[in-house]
Amino acid sequence: MREWLRFGVAGVVAIGLASQGRVFAQGADARGVDTIRAFVAAFNVKDIDAVMTFFTADAVYHNMPSAPVQGTEAVRKVITAFVSSASKVDWEILRIAQSGNTVLTERIDRFAINGKDVALPVMGAFDLRDGKIAAWRDYFDMATWQKQTAR
Repeated sequence: MREWLRFGVAGVVAIGLASQGRVFAQGADARGVDTIRAFVAAFNVKDIDAVMTFFTADAVYHNMPSAPVQGTEAVRKVITAFVSSASKVDWEILRIAQSGNTVLTERIDRFAINGKDVALPVMGAFDLRDGKIAAWRDYFDMATWQKQTAR
């Protein structure tokens, strides 16, 4: 929660502007926003090799509530596991904002898995370093995922 608090009033304004279709970048230009939009586009075509080009070598991926993984090999393994199980991936960015080197996204991550359509509301935080993702945290309700993916 501490990470969200650092956005303060500016973060609230950012989400408000982003919800109106505008990008808000506090203390930075919008290159981070462009990076994350391109990252999501690579996911949407299930191009794992392209997805991996967005990470630093020591990147940390924390898909809440799972344990975090570190390094591109570990990140690739986790990403491959959930992307390969889906016949279709379509992540929709509802809102996006940037403060410094951190980009926040509100998304609906959609998957087609075993003939079922899954729609998962997600809040993501991406910490960028030298234009690449150094840390990625996704927050979502596991019960929502489990309910939709149960066989």
